[in-house]
Amino acid sequence: MSAELQLPFRPDNQLTEVMRLRVQSLQQRGQKRQEGERLLLPNEAVYRLDFPKQSLHFLRWRVRLAQPGRLTITATSQLWTPDLTNLMTRQLLEPVGTFWRATGDRRDSAVQCYEADVHEFGERIAELAKVRKVMYFLFAFADGCSPETVDSSIIFKAES
Repeated sequence: MSAELQLPFRPDNQLTEVMRLRVQSLQQRGQKRQEGERLLLPNEAVYRLDFPKQSLHFLRWRVRLAQPGRLTITATSQLWTPDLTNLMTRQLLEPVGTFWRATGDRRDSAVQCYEADVHEFGERIAELAKVRKVMYFLFAFADGCSPETVDSSIIFKAES
């Protein structure tokens, strides 16, 4: 028996703030990032996906953009803890999910994406869910997209 399971991406405001403080601290001290360190950009935020079950099969993405813009979702392989180790570039997973709505698109039209990449990305997340209870993602907002205009989740088939 299997059932669809829709898992929403949730902003991790505390982790986003800690990563922003890291950038601010480096700027104030006039220091450079560590070799290979990935700093959070101003248009990025950390989101998390919690897995209530580990046996999942990817079905589809559900991404809604309330206005024209571009959303890029990058998964991390890092298991963050409260003491926060620095995010390294090698911990970012490929492929990324890129979703967009063009300026001329109707409000009821589907959000566009690179279908092969987002399908492979979803399958990779399902594989990682087998060994994780949570995953972290970097959401990059561009071209008019913002956290307030995005609603995103991923739908799996949960095996019982």
